Amino acid sequence: MSSNDLRVVVVGLGVQGIKRAHIAGNEVVATVDQDKNKKANYINLSNIDTDTYDAVLLCTPDSIKIDLIKEILNNKKHVLVEKPLFANDIKQIEELQKIALNNNLVCYTAYNHRFEPHFINMKNIIAKNDLGKIYRLRMFYGNGTSKLVKESKWRDNESGVILDIGSHLIDTLLFWFNEKNIDIKVSNTFNFENSSPDHALLSGFIDNIFIELEISLVSWKNDFICDVVGEKGSAHIYSLCKWGPSKLVKRTRVLPSGRPNEDNKVLIMPDPTWKEEYKYFKNLILNKSLTDLTNDIKIIKILNNR
Repeated sequence: MSSNDLRVVVVGLGVQGIKRAHIAGNEVVATVDQDKNKKANYINLSNIDTDTYDAVLLCTPDSIKIDLIKEILNNKKHVLVEKPLFANDIKQIEELQKIALNNNLVCYTAYNHRFEPHFINMKNIIAKNDLGKIYRLRMFYGNGTSKLVKESKWRDNESGVILDIGSHLIDTLLFWFNEKNIDIKVSNTFNFENSSPDHALLSGFIDNIFIELEISLVSWKNDFICDVVGEKGSAHIYSLCKWGPSKLVKRTRVLPSGRPNEDNKVLIMPDPTWKEEYKYFKNLILNKSLTDLTNDIKIIKILNNR
């Protein structure tokens, strides 16, 4: 295939599936929704001739993802699966990786925040050691979707916000700190409006860096805040592009004390992450990249240890 002729099927026409279909545009050859969304072409993926598509964009409830991915890979098709890729038994994830590798297929879990411009900038700041020894990192990610989750047929499950948003933040840490040792646990959960946790606190360490994560479905203003504090200064992200403006602040410490020098970068732009991630997925296929679900296994181990 060339980078412009991927034929995709979108499975699951909820919020995420509609977004994926919009980004894929004319490359979508069919849509599937087992809940009988009237806009979908089919109820079951098995109804579609496998010769008519190359890949699947999978945006279904978590409980049916593993079986569907196995079906897709056994049909010799690539798959982008909406986060999180979760299983109670890690062997299930290892089996998916084995099938993908045996068939030279890409199985990619979508964590679109990796393509957020200031997340990339923060990764570069950390990699270049601009802050010196890092002491602590705090992230808050909140939205006001608790009522929508409560009314969902499948989202108000036992993990709630921990799996939904928590997986994003754990993946962000893996993105920023690569192979460093991550030892983080859920320290507090709250059920303010839902049967499952709709607010939670996680804490722990990455090597000697103290980590605090707060995630919430009961934040009535969508918000993301990140503070990274080190011996030479600090770096901060305020908001995401989709909720913009998104701001990156880098402060250089003044010794022995005093007002730090400050560099600000403000972005006012539409959310670029969905388009960039789809392009990344296509390039993985084009370059015949090997499937690696190591990150998913790490996320499962962290979020299961609570």
